[in-house]
Amino acid sequence: MDSYDVVVVGGGHNALVAAAYLARAGRSVLVLEKLDHVGGAAVSERAFPGVDARLSRYSYLVSLLPDRVVADLGLRLELRSRSASSYTPAGDLLVERRPGEATAASFRALTGSDAEFERWRRWYDDLEALARALAPTMLEPLVSREHARLRVDSVARARLWDQVVERPLAETLEELFTHDLVRGVVATDGLIGTHASLRDLAANRCFLYHVVGNGSGEWRVPVGGMGAVTAELERVAREAGAEVVTGVEVSRVDADGRTAEVEFDGRVVGARFVLSGAAPATLDRLRGREPRTVAEGCQVKVNMLLERLPRFRSGVDPGVAFAGTLHLDESYAQLETAYRESAAGAVPSVLPAEMYCHTLTDPSILAPDLVERGFHTLTLFGLHTPAALFEADNAGLREQLVGRYLAGLDAVLEEPIAACLATDAEGRPCLEARTPLDLEAEVGLPRGNIFHDGLAWPFAEDDDEVGRWGVETDVANLFVCGAGARRGGGVSGIGGHNAAMAVLEAR
Repeated sequence: MDSYDVVVVGGGHNALVAAAYLARAGRSVLVLEKLDHVGGAAVSERAFPGVDARLSRYSYLVSLLPDRVVADLGLRLELRSRSASSYTPAGDLLVERRPGEATAASFRALTGSDAEFERWRRWYDDLEALARALAPTMLEPLVSREHARLRVDSVARARLWDQVVERPLAETLEELFTHDLVRGVVATDGLIGTHASLRDLAANRCFLYHVVGNGSGEWRVPVGGMGAVTAELERVAREAGAEVVTGVEVSRVDADGRTAEVEFDGRVVGARFVLSGAAPATLDRLRGREPRTVAEGCQVKVNMLLERLPRFRSGVDPGVAFAGTLHLDESYAQLETAYRESAAGAVPSVLPAEMYCHTLTDPSILAPDLVERGFHTLTLFGLHTPAALFEADNAGLREQLVGRYLAGLDAVLEEPIAACLATDAEGRPCLEARTPLDLEAEVGLPRGNIFHDGLAWPFAEDDDEVGRWGVETDVANLFVCGAGARRGGGVSGIGGHNAAMAVLEAR
């Protein structure tokens, strides 16, 4: 029986990060991936027959990937800033990447004064300070809750910790802002991939991860798409000596604290350590245990290729409106209503969603002739559509929701978005959609949860967690390294880094 120092189950981006660190440290590493390619949800694909456009099909932006991981592994990546932060057609609210006079004027037109913009500016200045304080801890052993609080208190207003961590986000937004639309634009960072009321601290945890990334909270565009990130991680892992095998399905993982065995496709290999990039519920099954219940995934993703960007009724430049995040039906009241309705088992009467255009920042994912002709990609991410809603008729509800999302977009456009869609080699519109159940079937996300389960705070909540890496299981030589690790979730590599450090520390 062949044996390795480390066997990594799954070939997502976190698994590749772990493999690269461990192989560079001289460990023998085997990575096993079920699909015929690595990357998991961080991939680029030609989704439309006969059209040379490589879409980031599942995940699409990068915030949490630390510069330190990029430098440590020698990744040749370019992450570009978007030219705008957000645009909300319902109130003609434009937020620049670095809010200045145009943003101030937009707030003034919406609210009738400068007060709301000043509150907004102070809030995001505070959040940048929080990000600078907490981001370095993401690549360290877990600190205590009190230690994390003191780090934040040392650089920001005394009440910031309370507003972000201790009190429901709803209370904070109601205290800080007066306008329903402004509250909603802020609130969305607490709801991406999270089915929760803004009065539930689950929204706070999601919000914290969305604003702490890399010490700035900025969400950047990977040049070449998500596939470029995966390709670099695969390159450095293989060059370091990791063996990466695709198209093989792991069926069993046994670990006793000292040694381990992994079975796949009728073959068994031994290992000193096993890392699982698969979801914890999947790892339960591989260990012969009852899979744990996971939080529902709750998003619909729609990818489109356009022949041109559509014009807005407001007259705003489409190149500005789509460059950042376009908010559709995401006021504070609309978000809470959509949550209540979906939690009760009904499709929301109004569908909150946000959109952005990758190619305005990075046209390299399109063939040169498409760029010359003015083609663009467009991505829509819908909120509060939990997996349970799709169980009776996944395909039917998917089609229904796509129609409703496009109608919601059409309401703010001068021309229907359908008129702008490109067509593939078979004459079909270049549009695809994915529901939580599709994500489960295609990339193994239980219940379509993009975080593998509910997010946990990025600090220790119990004394016995302090000093650990947040990747441990009940067995000393079995670790989780994917999005299901504490401080996992998003395209970050943090889970992979921390699992690798746990292995090296154990040796």
